[in-house]
Amino acid sequence: MRIPATLGFFAQAPERNPEKHGQNANHQQKKCSQQATSFFMDSVKRARERNQRQSETERRLEEPNISQERRQQIWSSSGRKEGQYLRFLRTKDKPENYQTVKVIGKGGFGEVKLVRKKSNGQVYALKSLIKTEMLQRDQLAHIRSERDILAEAESPWVVKLFTTFQDAHFLYMLMEFLPGGDLISMLIKYEVFSEDITRFYMAECILAIEAVHKLGYIHRDIKPDNILLDRGGHVKLTDFGLSTGFRRLHDKSYYQQLLQGKSSNPRDQSSMTIDQINLTVSNRSQINEWRQSRRLMAYSTVGTPDYIAPEIVTGRGYSYSCDWWSLGTIMYECLVGWPPFCAECEHDTYRKIVSWRHTLCFPNDIQLGPAAENLIRRLVCDAEDRIGRGGAQELKAHPFFRGVEFDHLRRIRAPFEPRLTSNIDTTYFPIDEIDQTDMASRLKAQALPGVETPLGDSLEMSLPFIGYTFKRFDTNFQ
Repeated sequence: MRIPATLGFFAQAPERNPEKHGQNANHQQKKCSQQATSFFMDSVKRARERNQRQSETERRLEEPNISQERRQQIWSSSGRKEGQYLRFLRTKDKPENYQTVKVIGKGGFGEVKLVRKKSNGQVYALKSLIKTEMLQRDQLAHIRSERDILAEAESPWVVKLFTTFQDAHFLYMLMEFLPGGDLISMLIKYEVFSEDITRFYMAECILAIEAVHKLGYIHRDIKPDNILLDRGGHVKLTDFGLSTGFRRLHDKSYYQQLLQGKSSNPRDQSSMTIDQINLTVSNRSQINEWRQSRRLMAYSTVGTPDYIAPEIVTGRGYSYSCDWWSLGTIMYECLVGWPPFCAECEHDTYRKIVSWRHTLCFPNDIQLGPAAENLIRRLVCDAEDRIGRGGAQELKAHPFFRGVEFDHLRRIRAPFEPRLTSNIDTTYFPIDEIDQTDMASRLKAQALPGVETPLGDSLEMSLPFIGYTFKRFDTNFQ
């Protein structure tokens, strides 16, 4: 018997229509999926770290020379710290919790401010990045890479990140404040270093770069601007925006696919022209003018290519050893007074780097020790011949570092110790060269009166930044 087609339960199923509920529903589905993934990944990571801390506590409790009273104190302290951290995770940080002292740095995509936390008076460096700039200039992978490496790093050679948070317009990174300034400021002030002073800073840089490599990352932007000095004058690396750990979230294509192939605005290719200078010892004033111009480039979106390895320039593939090339160019600048490939424009600098066999030269009127020149030549060379390709131990064993106790460098008095009058002393930062206008205030002033811009609700302004928030387990930060 034929069954009538009018019976509802035999009717043909309706055709699937993903757009039935509109584009907004699809956007919300994507956000929900990303948030769920981020939540569970963070939960697993925190559970793993908590188990590691518990194992460490139990190991301490098993030590035979600890009294029962001391064991109870250790166990109670551990539980108290875990409770404090759980409460910390439930709090939402915001820029209004911090009072701005001074703007100590500005770049093409944001700024760094010296801030004081209102609740306890603690001093930090707060880095603010403009979300729209990150999106338009295709920097999403870069900021995620920087956040990830600083979140994972527990090394004294890397600037410490306490927490990250965000609002509709900005991403924020709260880090330790390093009052000694950076290496480029030291070079501007002292022009050149002796071999002994250069040896100290290069040795510390080796340990800093090694720490980054052990985490599985390549920095790719080692330069004097990114080598900071702490209160004791010792080195710490910062600015990991170009670093990579070869992870999915550090790949630009991931974010392009995430935003349905939405292309960003073309990068501004404008470059700052630097006047031609005659690089001889007798022209120190011109060399310092070049350095001042290069500092301005550091504040721009263009940056400086003076320290980039040729394999990165040519795009033929690179490895950890590209950071050792950068170290070699910095060592050259410390001893000679300028980078080996600086030129009147960015294009000529790239050309010199690629043609390093013909352009790397040492001035006749500057005498370098044989070991120093040999080390520079072994760093500034082809990647397959470069010292350090087999690990940092190769550099530590070089004759230039003979007598250096790498295991105790942080216990040695640094050649330069900052003289500070307070915990907010900014003597070693070029404050006079930095616009002190608050970036958030400027953005509000530029906005059209009476016009609301729902940045926080748009897919582009929310989806790529899900999972950016981070809070370090640190009893010194509350």
